[in-house]
Amino acid sequence: MAFLLVHGWLMYVGVVLIPERAFWDLGLYRYWMYLGIHDGQWPVLSGSWVYPAGAVVPMLVAGVGGVTAGSGYMWAWSLMVTALDAAALGVLLHAPRIARPVGAQDHPRGHHLHEPRTTAGAWWWIGFLLLLGPIAMGRLDAVVAPVVVVALAVTLRHPKVSSALLTAAAWVKVAPGALLLAVVVAVRRPWRDVVVPAALVSIGILAAVAVGGGTSHVASFLLEQGERGLQVESPGATPWLVAGLWSDDVVRWLNEPIVTWEIRGPGTVVAADVLGTLFPLGLVAAGGLLWWCRRRAGEGFWTDPVAQRELVVRGAMLLTLTMLVLNKVGSPQYMGWLAPPVAVALALRLPGWRTTAWWTLGVAAATQVVFPWGYDEVLNAGPGVTLVLAARNVALVVLTVVTVRALLRQHVARPDTPAAEPEPTVDVEAPVA
Repeated sequence: MAFLLVHGWLMYVGVVLIPERAFWDLGLYRYWMYLGIHDGQWPVLSGSWVYPAGAVVPMLVAGVGGVTAGSGYMWAWSLMVTALDAAALGVLLHAPRIARPVGAQDHPRGHHLHEPRTTAGAWWWIGFLLLLGPIAMGRLDAVVAPVVVVALAVTLRHPKVSSALLTAAAWVKVAPGALLLAVVVAVRRPWRDVVVPAALVSIGILAAVAVGGGTSHVASFLLEQGERGLQVESPGATPWLVAGLWSDDVVRWLNEPIVTWEIRGPGTVVAADVLGTLFPLGLVAAGGLLWWCRRRAGEGFWTDPVAQRELVVRGAMLLTLTMLVLNKVGSPQYMGWLAPPVAVALALRLPGWRTTAWWTLGVAAATQVVFPWGYDEVLNAGPGVTLVLAARNVALVVLTVVTVRALLRQHVARPDTPAAEPEPTVDVEAPVA
C-alpha cells in the first residue's frame, strides 16, 4: 500500500500539479517519438542524439499513451516506471539469504548460518523515492534504477544475468555500465560471466542500429556530453555557486542547445576541463581500489559470501559516487543512481550500511528541495536553497569517504577458520518503516 501511495503521489505531482517543472523532459521524449512515428526521424538513426540508442525503447513504450498533445504520454510513462519499481521491490523483498560461515562449535549442524530475510531494503527504497520526489519518476534514470537493483541483487548467483542487465541499462543511460567494474572483480570467471554477456548485448544493439542505418551516429552521445560546461547543480560548481551569492562575476547561464543551466565565472572553464579529465581517471582509480581489495582478501574471499556481496555492492556505491562527485553535469535525477546499492545492501543484511543509508536519504531530500521546488531560487542566487544544494554536494563527498573507508576495513573470513562476528549495527528497518 505504501508503495502505491508513494507512486500515486509522484504521478500527481508530475502529471497534474507541476508538469512543466517536474516532468518537462517527458514532453521532449514525446516529441522525439512523434517525429519518429509520424515523420520517420528517429533519434540516432536519423542524426546525433544526447542519449545512447537504447533510450528509444522506454520512450517508445510510453508512446502507447499517445505522442500528440495531452497528458497521455506522461501517464503511460509513470505507469511504466511504477511497474519497473514494483519488480525491483519484489526482488528486494525476496533477496537471497546469505550463508555466513561460522565455527562448527557454534553451529553443530553445519558450517553456515543463513541470515533471515528482511524488509529493510524494500522500505528504504520506498522512502528514498518519496524523498527524491517527482524526479524519481519523470526521467530516463527512473527506468534504469530498478534494473540496476535487480542486477546487483542477483550478481553472485547469476553474474551473466547481472552483466546483461547492467549493459542493457547502460545503453539507456551510460552510468550503469561503470558498475560492471565491481562485478568483474568479484566473480571467478570474469571473461565468461561478465565480458561475454555484455559484449553480446552490445552487439545486438549495435546490429539493430546498423539495420536502421544509424551506425554513424551510434556514439554521438559521447560527443554531446563533451560539449557541456559546468552545470549549476554539480559538486564541482559548488565554490562558484556559493560565491555567486555575493559576487557579480559569477552568473547562471542557460545552454540553450541542450537546455541546461550552467555556471560561469573566473576559472569555471578550467574546472570543467579538469573534471572532464578526472572523471575517467577517477573510475579507473575506483576500479583499481576494488581490485586491490579483492587481492588483499586472498582465497578466503571465495568462501565468504558476505565479503563477496559487500565488494560488489559497496564497489557499486563507490563507482556511483565517483561518477557524481567528478561529473561536470550533476543533474538532479543523477541522485537516483545512489539508491540501488543501498537498497540491495539493506535487503541482503550487509553489515555497516546504517550511516550510508541515512546520509543517502538526506541527499535525496535535499535534492527534492532544490528540484523542482526551489530551482528558481538557485537560478536567482537565493541563499536558502543555494546553501541546501551546497550542503547536498558536500554530503556526496562525505559519502565517498565513508565508502572508501568501509572498503579498506572490510573483513574477510579465512578458509577453514571461524569467521569473526560482524560489529553490531542498528537495525534500519524499524525507523525507516
